[in-house]
Amino acid sequence: MSGRVVFVGAGPGAADLITVRGAKVIAEADIIIWASSLVHPDIVANTKPGAVLADSAGEALEDTEKHYERAAEEGLLVARVHTGDPSIYGATAEQGRLCRKLGLEIETVPGVSAFSAAAARMNAEITLPEVSQSLILTRLEGGRTPMPPKETVRSFAAHGATMALYLSAARNKQLQEELLAGGYPPDTPCIIGYQVTWPDELMMRCPLSELSATMREHQLWKHTIVLVGPAMAESPEGSRSHLYHPGFRHEYRKAEKEAQQELRHQGAGPVTAQPHTKHTDTTKEG
Repeated sequence: MSGRVVFVGAGPGAADLITVRGAKVIAEADIIIWASSLVHPDIVANTKPGAVLADSAGEALEDTEKHYERAAEEGLLVARVHTGDPSIYGATAEQGRLCRKLGLEIETVPGVSAFSAAAARMNAEITLPEVSQSLILTRLEGGRTPMPPKETVRSFAAHGATMALYLSAARNKQLQEELLAGGYPPDTPCIIGYQVTWPDELMMRCPLSELSATMREHQLWKHTIVLVGPAMAESPEGSRSHLYHPGFRHEYRKAEKEAQQELRHQGAGPVTAQPHTKHTDTTKEG
């Protein structure tokens, strides 16, 4: 029986924001690799007797490799626990290459990312009808990890969509300048989330013109995510979702004629759902 490595999304911090599947993998794992600098200890508190709990906070991948080698030799289950969601700045691709080289099976369990946790903590809707229907996840270029040349905060800002910025807190002045230069107005609302869902969490709103000053005032240099865009206002203006409008017809509900005419007069697109609505992602509403 070959060994197996499961990359588990630990969520933003709070122990009850890990998925049921992720918690089950940790509870069953023979080896749990986690970074104490990023993952809350309660996430890895429920381990089986005899399980190895390895803290990778001070290790390079080469230092962690021994656990993967042992798993391959003995057919063990490894839970590699990553903060947030493993697919976002998780460095799982390089670990996956190592695992395949060793003959290990790999699997990924998704997790709640910091951007969605921050929006939830402030009761913000990222994709607000007629305000923003897109989300850009990125980081400020020029840091220790090179960015592709066409991926810049300034160029992304030109779209005016909601933007979630990771790993950029230490250079908050440059971040603010690039966002403004890209086209966001100075009064664009921002949400700042520090240690989101941790006991020392700090959540704030401010206009873009005060982003850097606010972050400096609270000495936010790391573990901070910034959400920018008109949809991040405390009480944003915007139209209602057509999905729940009485004039929108789909296979589960008939449209009210007067309401349907109202939608058409507003210049709305098709007021009838596509035939395959039943098989679409029902978590994406609007």
